[in-house]
Amino acid sequence: MPVDDASSEAKCAVTKTDLTRDSNARAGMRGNIHIVLVSPSHPGNIGATARAMKTMGLDRLILVNPAAFPHAEATARASGADDVLAAARLCGSLPEALEDCRLIIGASARLRSLAWPQLQPRACGERLVREAAAGPVALVFGRERTGLTNEELALCHFLAHIPSDPGYASLNIAAAVQIFTYEIRLASGAAAPAMPQAEFPPATGVQMEGFFAHLEQTLIQVKAVKSGQMITLMRRLRRLFQRARPDQNEINILRGFLSAVQHHGSQDK
Repeated sequence: MPVDDASSEAKCAVTKTDLTRDSNARAGMRGNIHIVLVSPSHPGNIGATARAMKTMGLDRLILVNPAAFPHAEATARASGADDVLAAARLCGSLPEALEDCRLIIGASARLRSLAWPQLQPRACGERLVREAAAGPVALVFGRERTGLTNEELALCHFLAHIPSDPGYASLNIAAAVQIFTYEIRLASGAAAPAMPQAEFPPATGVQMEGFFAHLEQTLIQVKAVKSGQMITLMRRLRRLFQRARPDQNEINILRGFLSAVQHHGSQDK
């Protein structure tokens, strides 16, 4: 049977267009994935993290209060990932770094006494990829020696943990970044299904922090908490609402309810 060259060329062109579109979509998705380092003390670890990111196609690095940056050791350890270092965003606080993120996952070498929704690296990569198709997401790494504080973890929706030998669980921060970014690349190459389009987008980090501040203020105003119990209660309420993942409309409803409670409380005085 003769081959229709024109038809074959058209099919090839369509295939190339589809591949290009898919590649651009994956690149755009990966551009929404931010790797955040909180107070890194060693500039070499910043450079090694940039290298780990670039090998897996990621380039959005955020540094929160680094001890030394820019630094020659960071550049040397980056081994060619200078562009990732040059584009790194510097922030004065973790809430600032996360203010536009729809999903925040904190990486930790140790599990906490207060149970937190947990993900292993593969599930972490898959969830980040799915949600990055709709907007910015963040994977947060703590300090080299002490990791994330409980207050910083309270900003996260999930805790991600790399299972390791309990006899020696110490893992260099750049090595941890490499494991997670590999899983992100694996998930993006596997064409993970996009999250279904929601009626309203998830609340951003800055919207959630505004809600938590409003909630605490209301609890204090109506004297719903005994003295000395506020910190523990707010930590548990954070866990509850972060797990629920409210959207922006739901946050507006909740804040409207809190405002009504405050108004009635002031009238009763």
